[in-house]
Parts: sequence; structure tokens; C-alpha cells
Amino acid sequence: MIRTVESEQHVSAPVLAAYSYCEAVTGQQARNFAYGIRLLPTPKRRAMSALYAFSRRVDDIGDGTLAPAVKAARLEDTRALLARVREGGVDEDDTDPVAVALSHTAAYFPVPLGGLDELIDGVLMDVHGETYETWDDLKVYCRCVAGAIGRLSLGVFGTEPGARGAERAPEYADTLGLALQLTNILRDVLEDAAGGRTYLPADDLAKFGCSAGFNGPTPPEGSDFAGLVHFEVRRARTLFAEGYRLLPMLDRRSGACVAAMAGIYRRLLDRIEREPEAVLRGRVSLPGREKAYVAVRGLSGLDARHVARRTVRRRT
Repeated sequence: MIRTVESEQHVSAPVLAAYSYCEAVTGQQARNFAYGIRLLPTPKRRAMSALYAFSRRVDDIGDGTLAPAVKAARLEDTRALLARVREGGVDEDDTDPVAVALSHTAAYFPVPLGGLDELIDGVLMDVHGETYETWDDLKVYCRCVAGAIGRLSLGVFGTEPGARGAERAPEYADTLGLALQLTNILRDVLEDAAGGRTYLPADDLAKFGCSAGFNGPTPPEGSDFAGLVHFEVRRARTLFAEGYRLLPMLDRRSGACVAAMAGIYRRLLDRIEREPEAVLRGRVSLPGREKAYVAVRGLSGLDARHVARRTVRRRT
């Protein structure tokens, strides 16, 4: 069982200010993520915002316009800051609010900070222009940039006392991260191509005649783009099905948070499946009312109960 701090801790004014900064960053930069963590009690919501703000900093370095060598150097500086956090070397009056908030989070929740090192490793893959021949290759990248975030989040959520199979919770959190990342990759095919990045495995692209890449609102001539998208959607759905086994292991509000975030991405996947070429015309998104419905469904526990019943049926 993974335990977390449930009760409100005394939080000093400098730390509260640091958390407020992280929550502002989260609200501005990650609407889907922010939507989910609203469902958490205050200590967990703050902790998740600190994890997001640090992760956002790493991603922003990778996505910026600096030269690759400068990006790599800044990522290593960020890794050094993470080492300071890990060693307890960040004071409450430090001038970096993200470091202050992350240090407080690490002191009160059993978050595996090595996951943030993995995130840095994954962004370095982007900086170095890595491409991926097979799904197994891409999984390494996805585990760094998303699976690790799932495991970090589990450190904040914890598992319920006596939850059956809780020893596999980190595995399920990791798998759910892979599902979310693959959905992101499908959604951002055009945007990534414009930035010179290709994430989908080369052997999948070749299988469906898409090796020429994506340079506009129409698929490569003679390709089966819809077939490619449907193939990747099926892969993502398999990952979601496995990762959702985490839900019955969480308390109600943590489960609601996960169900809301994952539910938004599953609905994105539905839209992409219905109209594959939409991802070549712009970013597919959900309206606010649909996100609200997903959040209510998660808070009601419907998804967690459905997964629990399905798991029981598999065992009997």
C-alpha cells in the first residue's frame, strides 16, 4: 500500500506563495490537467501543481527556440536543481517558487523524484532529435515523459488501505501515462511535424504508406492515413483498459481526478477515431461542457466501479 498525507499540514506563508505560483502556472498552461486536479483535496492539489510546474519548466526548455546545446545545458541545470530538492537543499525563502513548492511536496508525499529525472531524459531525446523505429522504441520515450508522471502522481494519490493488487499500482499508473501520451501524439501529429518531430513508429508509418510525413491538411498521396490512426487508436485503447485498473485502488477524490483526466483524453481519442484527418487540420479538443460531464462522471465513481466489476469478472 502506498500512503500519502491526508490531513492539512501547517504551511508557511512563503510555501503558500510558492504553491500559489505553481497553481497559476497549472491553470494557465494545462487546462485538462487543471480540470482534473480541481477534484482533489487542497494538499494533494497543491502537490500536483508543484509537480506540473516543474515538469512544465522542463518541457518549455525542450520546446523552446534555443540551440540544442543550450537546451541540453539548461536541462542539466534543471537536473541539478532537482538534486538540490532531493537532498533537502532548498530553503523556504529560496527565490525559485517551483523549487520551494516541490521541496515541500517531496517532504510530505512519497513522490519518486527520480521520475522527474526520467522526464528530463525524455526531453533530451527530443533535443537530440530521436526518432522511433518500433512501438517498443517509442514506449521508452513515452515512459520517460508520461509514464514517470503517472508514477509521480501516484505518490501524491496513494492507494486505499487493503486495496487488492495495490502492488501493481505503479505499473498501472505508468501504463495510463503511456495511453495519455499516445493520444497526445495522435492529436499533435501536424504540430509536431511542423516542428520537425516525428513520434509515431517508422514501421507503423511504412505499413500504412505514411513514411513521407505530414505537411498539411491532407494525408500523403496513396497512404491509408485513416488505417494508421485507427491502428494507433486501438493500441491506445488497450493501454487505457490496462491503466484504468488503477482506479479502484484509489480513494474517491483521487480516483475522480484520474478518471477526469483520462476520460477527457479517451473522448479526444473517440473524436480522432471518428474523423482521423481532423488532426491534420488543427488540434482536436473538447468543449468545456463535455469536460464538466467527464469530471462529474469521475466524481460519481462510475468509471472506478465499472473497472472493479470487470476485474472481478475476469477473476471468476
